[in-house]
Amino acid sequence: MPRTAKPLTDTEIKKSKARKSEFNLADGQGLYLRIKPSGYKVWIFNYYRPYTKRRAVCTIGGYPAISLSDARSIRHDYHKLLAQNIDPSTHKTEQAQQKRNLLENTLESVALEWFSVKKKKVSPDYAQDILRSLEIHVFPYIGSLPINEIRNKTAKDTLKQLEAKGSLETVKRLCQRLNEIMSYATRNDIIESNPLTELTQEFNSPPKKHFPTLAPSQLPELMKSISNANIKITTRCLIEWQMHTLTRPSEAAGTRWDEIDFINKVWNIPLERMKKKKPHTVPLTDQSLELLKIMNPICGDREYVFPSDRKPLNHANSQTANMALKRMGYGGVLVAHGLRALGSTTLNEQAFNPDVIEVALAHIDGNTVRAAYNRAEYLEQRRVMMQWWSEHIQNASISSSSVEGKKSFKIASKVGGAHG
Repeated sequence: MPRTAKPLTDTEIKKSKARKSEFNLADGQGLYLRIKPSGYKVWIFNYYRPYTKRRAVCTIGGYPAISLSDARSIRHDYHKLLAQNIDPSTHKTEQAQQKRNLLENTLESVALEWFSVKKKKVSPDYAQDILRSLEIHVFPYIGSLPINEIRNKTAKDTLKQLEAKGSLETVKRLCQRLNEIMSYATRNDIIESNPLTELTQEFNSPPKKHFPTLAPSQLPELMKSISNANIKITTRCLIEWQMHTLTRPSEAAGTRWDEIDFINKVWNIPLERMKKKKPHTVPLTDQSLELLKIMNPICGDREYVFPSDRKPLNHANSQTANMALKRMGYGGVLVAHGLRALGSTTLNEQAFNPDVIEVALAHIDGNTVRAAYNRAEYLEQRRVMMQWWSEHIQNASISSSSVEGKKSFKIASKVGGAHG
């Protein structure tokens, strides 16, 4: 029958002196106090490993930092682990690694991991906007905190200063991005749950804003301004290309020659360049094709239709059209994105089919049942509508002053009082 050790006492431990070689004082049930020749005292736990039944020693920690009662409590925990066939040494190592991981997994480091995945799903310009917003408004304040320490209040306090400045749209976007980062951390077992699911509710919603645009009656004035503006031919063509195709600024600026199908007279924009991540086909009108003819001698041997002025091998910046409109005196009155609204309003006033207009604008139907039922691309109807729109733009040009205005077109007459 194994000898049962007499439990240690605090007095006995305090009076114990170092010897020339280390020795152990037994407390029983595998717990020992090891005393080094230097006088250092450390708790150890002696046990048999699960399954292999080989003897092993697990270091608990030094005395008096870990008291006798603390050491006994840990011994009790180790016996519970052994009862579940869990090796205390392995468990301790794993726990320590988890703590190290949590300390190393700061909000910033995890956010950058998330961003490396996110940027592949959005346009380059949008990806840059995401990273920049985090670098300016989040990382300097809470980026160095372990992500498991981030709470709703932590994020709320950080964004409150932005709310106080009235930057409600920025706050809304940052709430969404922080929520996505936390969801990413949860999915990858970095944290157990997402504490920021309700963060958006802590702030006032930004007022709905529409892109500044013009009334249809102001189109002739706009075309005159474009004609008289002191801007480069590439910028002028880019603005008119966006108008004729009803595309978004980033889609227009990034137009590639290999996306143009001259035989079928369409522009095929791949899904990765579209806001809604759905490929989009644009019927090209006579005026749109004329713009391409103008650009061909300038950059037909390059990748992009509208090259950057400073870096000709890259495409023009998505803000190029905006900056040009601002220099023309349209600051706060019209932005490049507002050209789409101008087109949409005009086409709706002319009684074109609203569904055809929405497809032309590459809008996704919010009614999922309707969207699933109505999958028609309306390509031929859009071709008729877009040609009318291009001719309308050209007729609005004064003295054929737009860059593609080389022929005289008449506005197509409506059939039956409405367009198909």
